[in-house]
Amino acid sequence: MCYNLMEFYESMGGDMPFSLLPAVITEKLTDLTLDFFRQRNISLVMLDFDNTIVPYTTSVPTKQMAAWLEQMVDADIQICVVSNSKKGRVRVFCGEYGIPCITHAAKPSVKGIRACLQWYQTPAEHAAIVGDQIFTDTLGGNRAGVTTILVEAIDNHNFWLKARHVLEKPFIYLARKRRLKL
Repeated sequence: MCYNLMEFYESMGGDMPFSLLPAVITEKLTDLTLDFFRQRNISLVMLDFDNTIVPYTTSVPTKQMAAWLEQMVDADIQICVVSNSKKGRVRVFCGEYGIPCITHAAKPSVKGIRACLQWYQTPAEHAAIVGDQIFTDTLGGNRAGVTTILVEAIDNHNFWLKARHVLEKPFIYLARKRRLKL
């Protein structure tokens, strides 16, 4: 059986280029400052949850992450967690930190990302998505036309997470010049 990639892509509702390369790469979410977003005219930041904000194994952020989240919540830049997770811990965490969230986002589908853009009435060119996975966060964000920011996973605690990140290495290499200079 032969599959036509463009037919498959179009059937998924994509209207943006199919790209696995992030616009920006940085080590961790807390590297991103308010000035970084303001300089790029980004008013909405969508955040992946697991391995971007906290590891899969806990819902407790580091002190640095908690401070970063508080700073973002208090800023003029909107943040929203957009997660594929179906677990209640995402909603509980977001409730504790006063962060809106969209779960069951189905990334790399653009469904959850577009729902967030519509919710905030923000054009894609003024939004970014930050996550640790190229095949979900980056691909979904690129398909939706938002700025994609790849961060290193907080903790690859099992074989499948380690294997996925090995598969992502060629794309990280191709995008190496997009690494954020701190």
